[in-house]
Amino acid sequence: MAGRPGFAELFAALPVAAIAVDPDDRIAHANTNAEGLLNLSERVMRGQPLAAILPPPTEGTPNDGHGVAVYDVEIATPRGKIRVDYAAAMLADHPGWRVVTLHAAASTRGLGHSAGRAASARAASGAAAMLAHEIKNPLSGIRGAAQLIGAGELTSLIVTEVDRIAALIDRMQDFSDTRPLDRAAENIYPLIGHARRLALAGFARGVTIEERFDPSLPPALINRDALLQILINLLKNAYEAARAERQPRLILTTAYRHGMAVSAAPGRPRVPLPIEICVIDNGPGAPADIAEHLFDPFVSGRPEGQGLGLALVDKLMRDMGGIVQYAREGTPEMTTLRLLLPRAAS
Repeated sequence: MAGRPGFAELFAALPVAAIAVDPDDRIAHANTNAEGLLNLSERVMRGQPLAAILPPPTEGTPNDGHGVAVYDVEIATPRGKIRVDYAAAMLADHPGWRVVTLHAAASTRGLGHSAGRAASARAASGAAAMLAHEIKNPLSGIRGAAQLIGAGELTSLIVTEVDRIAALIDRMQDFSDTRPLDRAAENIYPLIGHARRLALAGFARGVTIEERFDPSLPPALINRDALLQILINLLKNAYEAARAERQPRLILTTAYRHGMAVSAAPGRPRVPLPIEICVIDNGPGAPADIAEHLFDPFVSGRPEGQGLGLALVDKLMRDMGGIVQYAREGTPEMTTLRLLLPRAAS
């Protein structure tokens, strides 16, 4: 009968590239995925300075005993350049020791803002402005004419459908608003609490929304109205995704991510976005064929969806200097929509 697996077996089987680093900044262990990613064997790496094998990104050095995470960073290794999500975590009971993990950056969905995504947003802005002008005026005429016909089932149907189309156009107009958002230092918890109460009083009535909060978060630099709209949109999406489950679960989490830094666009400097808010649900997640384009306008994983909710979330997050990320995480897997926001200056 097989015995209990040892450290070497467990470390080697980790599904991510992992490197154990000793207090002298030398590599003590490297697992199979790390060997494949760096194209070097553990035997060659062991005992070498970490910087000689994997030069940490500028923001990738732990400080004050905290770990760090840097997303979508290019690192020049002895065997060539790699683009990865880089994370380093300290080992609490072993001073000076840390574990570095690497994920291929292509596996991260929705993090950062590609040129294609920005182009989609600009296209949506132009379409919204054009449609608002070309469609809303005729709609008003149709609605008025229907009301003049008089009461009746067909008249009511016409008015209802005209109002529905007008509401859709109103949502599209949100994309054409290019005015900069006013941002201020805010405690995010009253806004999260307000969004949660609205959800429980309306579309998520009867569903438990769990809270897993870091109570020590500093103020974030945000626009109150924009963040509230984002949270309501994400909670509504999460409820609609999970409502068919036998036991729907919605979870709100917050965390402070030390060393979190991202680039808003290619060639732009990295900026710290340490304030994290996650909206999590136990629904099935987005279909694989649209997951990479989930924040593009008119892309939806639901037959009845219009594909505007998450696109608007992405726009509002960019307007606040933050980003939104989609991921399937955990065991069992759940859907996570992660908001990363700047910290207000102290």
